[in-house]
Amino acid sequence: MRFLSAIIFLTLLAMTSAAEAAPLPSPREVDIPAATGVLHAELYKPDGEGPFPAVIALHGCGGLAGRSEPVLPRYRDWAEQLLKSGTAVLLPDSYGSRELGPQCRVKERHVLARRERVADILAARQWLVQQPWTAHDRISLLGWANGASALLWAVRPQLSSRSVEPDFRSAIAFYPDCRLSAGLGWSARVPTLLLIGAKDDVSSPLACRQMIEGARGRSALVHIVVYPAAYHDFDRANFPLRALAGTSDAAVPERGHLGSDPEARTDSQKRVAEWLAR
Repeated sequence: MRFLSAIIFLTLLAMTSAAEAAPLPSPREVDIPAATGVLHAELYKPDGEGPFPAVIALHGCGGLAGRSEPVLPRYRDWAEQLLKSGTAVLLPDSYGSRELGPQCRVKERHVLARRERVADILAARQWLVQQPWTAHDRISLLGWANGASALLWAVRPQLSSRSVEPDFRSAIAFYPDCRLSAGLGWSARVPTLLLIGAKDDVSSPLACRQMIEGARGRSALVHIVVYPAAYHDFDRANFPLRALAGTSDAAVPERGHLGSDPEARTDSQKRVAEWLAR
């Protein structure tokens, strides 16, 4: 009997290890109808028929793709983490779809967070609710930098009349530029989590804190986490701190610092999982 039990245990252990080692489904490109043409996006979808919760993930000003890959490692890492938990991830390419490169240093942007990128968000959700494998009541938003700024516009109560029902489940913004929203009396109609580093000198932690504090009492649940030692891009893996002054890289802002913070990265991963599971 003990021998049989040992065999069963070892078999289950082998099956578990094999499942954990199995490669994740690769992303596939999807074309989403939009008011101004076609919005290209990369989709990470769990195997099976669902229904699966889904996240619309919004890239920063550097764009979604790299020179030889459809999704930059920073976004692929997040997508794969969410995929492991059974969540589908849709990454709209707001710049590539319009035949544009990085927009970090463009003085007069043709794709604005508050206009074109919000339209992309709405088109992405419209596409998701038409998919039979999507849990329609569990579609959330996740954005970084410029994508996070677009997210803040998309969850404002003023857009609710134009939204597709049911509404977003929740929203998570990594280090957005809150200065404009803070001055406009921002509030959210869905639970919104904001994550930013106290040393972020690309965005403005002070403006984000003021924006969140000002929304309390007249908004859906909003919460901000400020990591004391973290800079912009703190959630990127293995990315040493670097100053941007003097660099000619068009895919990064002109000023400030970028760099990983392992503790903040680990904590943010936990918080994102908890927020999406609400």
